[in-house]
Amino acid sequence: MKTLHTLMILAVLTAASTLTACSHAMMMIHGTGARRPAASEFTLGPRASVEGRYVATLEPSQPLRPRQMQTVRVIVRDIEGRGIDDAQIVVDGGMPQHGHGLPTRPRVTRSLGDGIYEIEGVRFNMGGWWEFRLAITGSRGVDTVTFNLAV
Repeated sequence: MKTLHTLMILAVLTAASTLTACSHAMMMIHGTGARRPAASEFTLGPRASVEGRYVATLEPSQPLRPRQMQTVRVIVRDIEGRGIDDAQIVVDGGMPQHGHGLPTRPRVTRSLGDGIYEIEGVRFNMGGWWEFRLAITGSRGVDTVTFNLAV
């Protein structure tokens, strides 16, 4: 009886695993309904934040590539072009068409002055359209900026 119970549990776990893998595969094939932005929307910046409080520009240390750990600098300025040195920046992102986030948790590790910050731990696990989002809290308030990246 104990063996039968164990076999039933294994069968349920296998079925659940298969369904999860299938639903992920179907999402990869058919997508989540997210529409890829126009080619003009793919840029490292400068890019204005949603509320217009900041302008941000990404400067990768090397061309962005999949499956590589990378460091990216971000330059944060106010709308008049002055560097924002007191910002707190939270990094997020993902692949909208696949419905998953970044495989790592990138974070700002250094402020280099004049509104320049270094973000370490950036990794894209596959090629395609990625959103790279920054939530910026600084002297002008809280705002967000999203970069569309073709990796």
